[in-house]
Amino acid sequence: MSSTEKSSQPILDLARDILLWRRKQMSVMVFFISTATWVLMEVYQFNFITIFCWVGMTVVTSLFIWGNMCRLLGKEPPSLSGLEITEQSTAEMTILFRESIEEAVRWMFRVGAESEWYVFAGVVTGLWILSIVGSCMDLLTLAYIGIMMSMTIPVIYIKYEDKIKRYGERVKVHWRKLVEIVDEKVFMNVKNKLFKQKEKENEKKGMEKEKKVE
Repeated sequence: MSSTEKSSQPILDLARDILLWRRKQMSVMVFFISTATWVLMEVYQFNFITIFCWVGMTVVTSLFIWGNMCRLLGKEPPSLSGLEITEQSTAEMTILFRESIEEAVRWMFRVGAESEWYVFAGVVTGLWILSIVGSCMDLLTLAYIGIMMSMTIPVIYIKYEDKIKRYGERVKVHWRKLVEIVDEKVFMNVKNKLFKQKEKENEKKGMEKEKKVE
């Protein structure tokens, strides 16, 4: 395993644990913050700067009260050493971001240059549907839906994995049959028409050559 894979592994493990609800406190926090942000900005139409300032005021006020209470009770004030962002964490996030971009670029080249036509058609259709959905809602709502789906679909898949796999195999079989039918009826007809046109053109060229010779 390379150093980049080792460095990005903890972040991937943490994200996987949050999405699969293995760390329930962090998962609940992500769920609550996402829902609260969407409700405040979409339902109540609050501005992002307003929400940011309110959150900042709440955090600063809570820390101020906590620190003063600790001093009044003769306890040590809260330590902030655990809140620093280490160089290792920054490097891991940078590597993960770079690897994600590289994987996205490789995926686009695989779909565009190496995959079969039905994979290409499926990707284009999916992006077209996503563009239509995106035109009906703003980025915040789309991001909120994405977060909610990423926190529910994986859990449902793990719970009903066997049933989903069996259904997926049936869908694959039907899809392959449909692709074969389309390939035979549509593409073969197009190939035959093109072949016949070429034959006719060759016959015409041959007749013209014969006339010139005569």
